[in-house]
Amino acid sequence: MLRLFQTNSIRKVIELEGDWDFQPVGEKEGIPTQFHYRLPVPGCWEMHPDFLTYRGRAAYRKKLHVEKKTLLRLCFKGVSHTAVVYFDGEKIADHYNAYTAFTAYASAEPGEHEMIVLVDNAFHEDSKLHFANDYYTYGGMIRPVAVEYIDRALIERIQFTPKKDNGGWQADVEAVVTNVDEHALEIEVSGLLGDKRFSFGKRFIGGGETVVFHTTERFENVLTWSDKSPNLYLLEVQLKNPGEDRPFDDCIERVGFRTVTTKDGKIQVNGEDIVLKGFNRHEDHPLAGAAIPYQLMVHDVELITDMGANAVRTSHYPNDDRFLDLCDERGIYVWEENHARGFELEHMLDRKTQEQCLNCNREMVHNHYNHPSIIIWAVLNECASHTPEGRELYREQLEQIRQLDCSRPLTYATHHRGQDICFDLADIVSFNLYPLWYTDEDPGKLCDQARKWADEAGGLGKPMIMSEFGADGYYGLRDRTQVRGTEERQADILAKIIVAYSSRSYLAGMFIWQFADCRVVEDTGWLLSRAGTQNNKGIVDRYRRPKLAYEVVKKFFT
Repeated sequence: MLRLFQTNSIRKVIELEGDWDFQPVGEKEGIPTQFHYRLPVPGCWEMHPDFLTYRGRAAYRKKLHVEKKTLLRLCFKGVSHTAVVYFDGEKIADHYNAYTAFTAYASAEPGEHEMIVLVDNAFHEDSKLHFANDYYTYGGMIRPVAVEYIDRALIERIQFTPKKDNGGWQADVEAVVTNVDEHALEIEVSGLLGDKRFSFGKRFIGGGETVVFHTTERFENVLTWSDKSPNLYLLEVQLKNPGEDRPFDDCIERVGFRTVTTKDGKIQVNGEDIVLKGFNRHEDHPLAGAAIPYQLMVHDVELITDMGANAVRTSHYPNDDRFLDLCDERGIYVWEENHARGFELEHMLDRKTQEQCLNCNREMVHNHYNHPSIIIWAVLNECASHTPEGRELYREQLEQIRQLDCSRPLTYATHHRGQDICFDLADIVSFNLYPLWYTDEDPGKLCDQARKWADEAGGLGKPMIMSEFGADGYYGLRDRTQVRGTEERQADILAKIIVAYSSRSYLAGMFIWQFADCRVVEDTGWLLSRAGTQNNKGIVDRYRRPKLAYEVVKKFFT
């Protein structure tokens, strides 16, 4: 399942879900000649008994049968974390980062063809975003894969930007079209949303050229999208040659009519102030690793909404499209952020780090632009935002995303307290602070102090979010003494913090760390403090069994 709706009605799309041939390979080995395993795709190889902690390289193989000469577009929704793609022995793509989608093209004659994907989840010098961290980098093809059959030209993607004025709703709609033929083509582009048909016009596109078609349209009698009323519409864009009746390519997206603004120290959706009450959530489950199937995604959403939450932060990377589709459908606000957590300044100053972040930002925004549930983009969680050198890197990334999408506010989460110097660069100021757990500070007074830090360092008048707070709670560890690590201690800490934060009218939101316990990388240093290589601050455990804190959060969030 690629998405929770049909993405094409004209273009032929075949999903490649199921067993693939699999074989681990050494660091300097090439494509293996023999494959001794069969592993599921999507999936993580750590779910196989022979690869529970395997970190390194492996090859996946899939046979494809093609009936007639065609151009294939191979779509990978997520490979962890480095992928090199071969088609009939020829390298056609390489990609870095587990959590963003990419495509590759291959010409195919009639007959059987072989696709091989070399996957690497090892930590090394070329991997600046994936390293030993407070979550686990699984290995494998962790998200869906599909093959598309392409004609003369194709729609690469659509961008839908709704706007509200005194006359009602309108939208800027862009269609990115590529001519895959070697000869120039005249292309006519049209769209359909609800009962309204509209035209982007027609133009010549040179061989191999990509152009952007744009139109601004008004839409009458449409229903808005919000957490209370998550109304969605299918937007279909089609290509045809002028003079022909039948279109030869299409792309379908699902969109919502809503605006996001930040005024008077608050966040507004459709002009109405909102307060975000939510969870930080990792894509991690002991039965599936990072390749969470749809049924378990739904279970997470049901638990999140049962506790009264209206928001999720995708800590610390772009999430699976299907989970975002669920948030679109259920009316859950999403803070989505790039893949960058805990970089020290030296790490940030490596140009490869910034290059990989910028690639992640671009792919994140392009792939997830049309999700109405995403109301905030974020970058660089707990990185060096307290240094002049780090500030310039924050500036570059935030400016990049503003150029890609000016319709959503931007933020980043800091733990530098009064030393942060980047608040003026963002639209929302956000703090990761852990009163009553890592410190003995009063949560209300600390929140007030954080507001003062922000006001004095460029954040005056901007909305403020407490983006992380929480405490360890080991599932089943109950003791009336409420010693650290007990479910009772965790529940008590969360109750005190939520009460304190809820009484601060200037807060625009709060995100508990975290929804569910997750696996972390086994390593030295501070990661040694994670008993059993687990981050145990979840309100539910890894298997989604509620802790005592579940009912506490539900009481205050509802």
